[in-house]
Amino acid sequence: MPGGRRGPSRQQLSRSALPSLQTLVGGSCGNGTGLRNRNGSAISLSAPPITALITPEPVRHCRIPDLPLDGSLLFEFLFFIYLLVALFIQYINIYKTVWWYPYNHPASCTSLNFHLIDYHLAAFITVMLARRLVWALISEASQVGATSVIHYMALIMARLVLLTLCGWVLCWTLVNLFRSHSVLNLLFLGYPFGVYVPLCCFHQDSRAQPLPTDCSYLVQDQMVDDGTSGVGSLVKPKDFLSLLRESLKEQFNNPTAIPTHSCPLSPDLIRNEVECLKADFNRRIKEVLFNSLFSAYYVAFLPLCFVKSTQYYDMRWSCEHLIMVWINAFVMLTTQLLPPKYCDLLHRSAAHLGKWQKLEHGSYSNAPQHIWSESTIWPQGVLVRHSRCLYKAVGPYNVAVPSDVSHARFYFLFHRPLRLLNLLILIEGSVVCYQLYSLLRSEKWNHTLSMALILFCNYYVLFKLLRDRIVLGRAYSYPLNSYGLKAH
Repeated sequence: MPGGRRGPSRQQLSRSALPSLQTLVGGSCGNGTGLRNRNGSAISLSAPPITALITPEPVRHCRIPDLPLDGSLLFEFLFFIYLLVALFIQYINIYKTVWWYPYNHPASCTSLNFHLIDYHLAAFITVMLARRLVWALISEASQVGATSVIHYMALIMARLVLLTLCGWVLCWTLVNLFRSHSVLNLLFLGYPFGVYVPLCCFHQDSRAQPLPTDCSYLVQDQMVDDGTSGVGSLVKPKDFLSLLRESLKEQFNNPTAIPTHSCPLSPDLIRNEVECLKADFNRRIKEVLFNSLFSAYYVAFLPLCFVKSTQYYDMRWSCEHLIMVWINAFVMLTTQLLPPKYCDLLHRSAAHLGKWQKLEHGSYSNAPQHIWSESTIWPQGVLVRHSRCLYKAVGPYNVAVPSDVSHARFYFLFHRPLRLLNLLILIEGSVVCYQLYSLLRSEKWNHTLSMALILFCNYYVLFKLLRDRIVLGRAYSYPLNSYGLKAH
């Protein structure tokens, strides 16, 4: 209206009604950058750091109960019994006969062709499979405190007798195998050790020094460079013989103690703890892979290499048995070396680490963007620039290096605490279902016997996995506020 009161103009609205850039940007300039306009020029503003405006969500951890775990000696004994059963089944698959035919039939009157079995090879395989059990016995005996000198000498004599007996049986079998077989067949006896040396002895980053039990005490002044995070800069190269001795010793030693988690507040300490746990996890996985392949090789593959050319056996069924033995050994060793307490430790560290999602160029052009800083704890949803790329914070607590693929992989694997356990249940459940299906469709007696024996072992492993899954699922689904814990 001509005589009425005019409202605020468009320029006044844009200047007074809208919030200031400092309020919108937050701490975008606290890290050395500002907001970029449409023309690409930077707007220089002085704003407080982002940690003063946006507080990241505190990391809360669930409490899990102490689930029963088989001792080292008990597990090695059960694992050895399982391997002996699998070896017995493989010999049945190779040397079986049709024993139910009448005696006037050309077929044999026994269930196995015992005259074709090489007992020296069977004894050699048994000794090789018992190496972990023997060392577990020696380790358990060494941990028992000697009350007197006589008790101490008796323990030493028992260890010497056990090692001497195993060495004598091994040498006796090797001498007899050298007499009756060709050199090509004998090369298969030590093939796993020949593969293990080049694959596992040259990783000096995780083998030069043992990992500490508490990874959080490694501070920056112990590192060679200030910008280096991890244990790679703390190690010194060793010669080949030292690496070989440590690699072979690792195959007999019991698994090291589980590291601890102290909820570090410094981003550098968090990344350092992740590097320690990542190296320890890789070492455990490498031990699982080698021992599972070692067991499957000596149980199911090596007997096939010493079969005479005139002996017929079902190749498909024997190869299937080889795969089943490897999968079951892998699941059993993973369950023992990666217990629920250790997986919960990895989950807690991943919750502190966080993750970054890489965005395409041009996206979020009008949103506040920051320069990534290694000393800042970034909250969820913040956009940062690192190595000429744009990243978005995914986790509620983010200190990971945006361009580090290993950090993203660590968060993907362990930010869900039951991911690894669900994967093991899926693998073992699939194996059990397939074996039940094969048992129902089996028509030969050796197939029925082998599936029935292996299923008994798999039922025990699957029961332990399902028990842990049910208990941990209830524990992790429990509300965090009900614990009465303070946020870390």
